[in-house]
Amino acid sequence: MTRKDPIRIIEVGERLLERLSACDLCPHECGIDRTAKETGQCGMTDALTTASCNLHHGEEPPLSGTYGSGTIFLSGCSLACLYCQNYPISQQRVGSVMTIKDMAAKMLDLQGRGAHNINFVTPDHFIGHIVKAIGLAVADGFSIPIVSNSSGWQKLETVRRLEGIIDIFLVDMRYSNDEIARNCSGALRYKEVNRAAVKEMFRQVGNLTFDGAGIARQGVLIRHLVLPGGRSGSAEIFNFLAEELSPEIYVSLMSQYFPAYKAVDHPDLSRRIKRTEFDKAVDLFYNAGLKNGYIQRME
Repeated sequence: MTRKDPIRIIEVGERLLERLSACDLCPHECGIDRTAKETGQCGMTDALTTASCNLHHGEEPPLSGTYGSGTIFLSGCSLACLYCQNYPISQQRVGSVMTIKDMAAKMLDLQGRGAHNINFVTPDHFIGHIVKAIGLAVADGFSIPIVSNSSGWQKLETVRRLEGIIDIFLVDMRYSNDEIARNCSGALRYKEVNRAAVKEMFRQVGNLTFDGAGIARQGVLIRHLVLPGGRSGSAEIFNFLAEELSPEIYVSLMSQYFPAYKAVDHPDLSRRIKRTEFDKAVDLFYNAGLKNGYIQRME
């Protein structure tokens, strides 16, 4: 983690904010004027809206640590996952409007409360606001790592602008099949978009690194949620990670799928995963030559 230049960060944030008048921040490239209170796929105008800002102890061990991750949930989402477990925030857009200065102050408050990092959940559609808030916070003494906790369906150009600003990319790799991604999440060209974004993240920050207490300081951590019926395409994703990024990459292999939101009535998604499905994903992880990460226990 390198020392951040607040003036440069604020300038990057302002350039990203300018794009809201014909918004093209995410791969949907809706082109609508969010500054005129129009809404696109994410459902949000330019009003910075958050659902919660608090210490969170349920993230992966090197993020939550002892004192918690300073988690800021952004309202809205560029995806429309049928099974979203945070659907009141992502799809129903529950939250409260705050200013960029308010967000910077909240970051400093969470740092003062002992947070190991600031963890922006679903940040992409508010990335200009977030980056400018980071710059303001750094100017006032903010110094802990910044986590981008994202869906992984992200525009390459936008990710490139984050170099030197984001320390840790906590990023989903959900699908290997574009048709499944479109049907389950409304994402077009998912495989191409996701892999290009992840490659760029890895180029910027590399493998996960830790301090002496085992707390993450910088790097990429891949999240892979196992879905019913092999819809996650686990084998192909794990092989991609081992062959095109690094066999040392850290992966969070997640068993927590349950039918939420619209998945409750979906013929293929309305059940939890089976233990045999998750065990197979674990085997595929090791068969690909991967070894680092966190394997979630099945309840």
